[in-house]
Amino acid sequence: MTISRRRPMMWAAGNWIGSTVLLVLAAGCGPGIFDSDAALGPPFPKPISAVPADELPESDGYWPRFLGPTGDGISTDTGLLREWPDDGPRLLWTARGIGEGYSSISLADGRILTAGNLGRQTVITAMDTRGHILWQTPNGPAWTGSYPGTRSTPTIDGDRIYHQNPHGDIVCLLAEDGSVQWTANVLNRFGSRNIRWALAESLLIDGPHVISTPGGPNTAVVALDKMTGQTVWQSESADGDLAGYASPALIEYQGRRLILTMTAQAFIGVDADEGQLLWRWPHRASYDINVLTPIFHEGRMFISSGYGTGSQMLQLIVDGNQVSVQPLWSHRDFDNHQDGAVLIDGYLYGSSHRGTWFCLDWETGAEQYRDRGIGKGSVTYADGLLFMLSERFRVGLAECTPEEYRLISEFRLPDQGDGRSWAYPVVSDGRLYIRHGNYLYCYDVARDGAST
Repeated sequence: MTISRRRPMMWAAGNWIGSTVLLVLAAGCGPGIFDSDAALGPPFPKPISAVPADELPESDGYWPRFLGPTGDGISTDTGLLREWPDDGPRLLWTARGIGEGYSSISLADGRILTAGNLGRQTVITAMDTRGHILWQTPNGPAWTGSYPGTRSTPTIDGDRIYHQNPHGDIVCLLAEDGSVQWTANVLNRFGSRNIRWALAESLLIDGPHVISTPGGPNTAVVALDKMTGQTVWQSESADGDLAGYASPALIEYQGRRLILTMTAQAFIGVDADEGQLLWRWPHRASYDINVLTPIFHEGRMFISSGYGTGSQMLQLIVDGNQVSVQPLWSHRDFDNHQDGAVLIDGYLYGSSHRGTWFCLDWETGAEQYRDRGIGKGSVTYADGLLFMLSERFRVGLAECTPEEYRLISEFRLPDQGDGRSWAYPVVSDGRLYIRHGNYLYCYDVARDGAST
């Protein structure tokens, strides 16, 4: 999810048609969060297919949450195209009517999930793998402030879907039909308040728990029962910090299970089982914009923020019941703003706030290269390649090597969506998914054509 300090952009509210829905709310979770009893229903806008239906197989893709199955932006796909035609890989289909926003997609069991603004509502959309909308369910009011639209990517967990809207409304849905199982507003429940550009966190599922970061004077991170929405634990407050814009990471190290995330002003660690706040490491960026999900590997943790704040590498230290961190190195120029980074074979890859692409040595922080590349953007790794999406609609394919920035191919997205292209690209089952505003594009990037 992404946030910026540029001026608000014009946006378009998509088509929507009302029908009546029964809302099933869990006991103790409070009143409904919907601004009307109108749910979205058929007829839905049909996808624009660039391939005859009988030539387009179903996909077996799996990307159940923001940043993929392991939460690190790394796809396990192999056998992908090593270069693209000048106008890009083959476009299979374009879905429309998903609403305005910056949410990426999640994908599992033949369903694609995303979220967007439709009218006055935040709406979760489920599609099949050919881009046909299966159902749409609202999750509270739309964010219509600066940079209107959704931020959080839906999380798929078995037969349930979890999503948090920009106002702190969490909803649990059945994947089959989008029916509401429970709702909760974490800002209201835990006495916090919203942040300047609205909550952006994509929810983390940890076994029976849903993890959210409302921040504020009473808590930092909370765990809810994923079946009922009831509070399981809440950490102490991190010096009153409000939430950041980051999504949390779950790690295991030396017998401890920890949740790592960013508040508005710090990097924090929380015990995943009991909710104990273990550390608060100051890391404040301009306008309190901490977006990058912390990256963990073999006891080291990487954090980065824009506006010249730069990057830090920290060592995690576990000594009996005591857990602490200590700094190892920093790199001020690699100030990742909102676009993520990936760790591949001992090297970090990502773009800076001003749009320079960097490669840093994980162990030392030594700079391997810097290059303007396609400009500021997000990145996903697959099959030895970096799939990059600039915020100004350029899609790039680069060789993943620490030797130099090697751009292989690039093309420009169709001139359809509104606003910046801030949703992260997804690569799964030989397909490249790119969301831009009200549109989702599906490209065939398999070397032997779309997989069956």
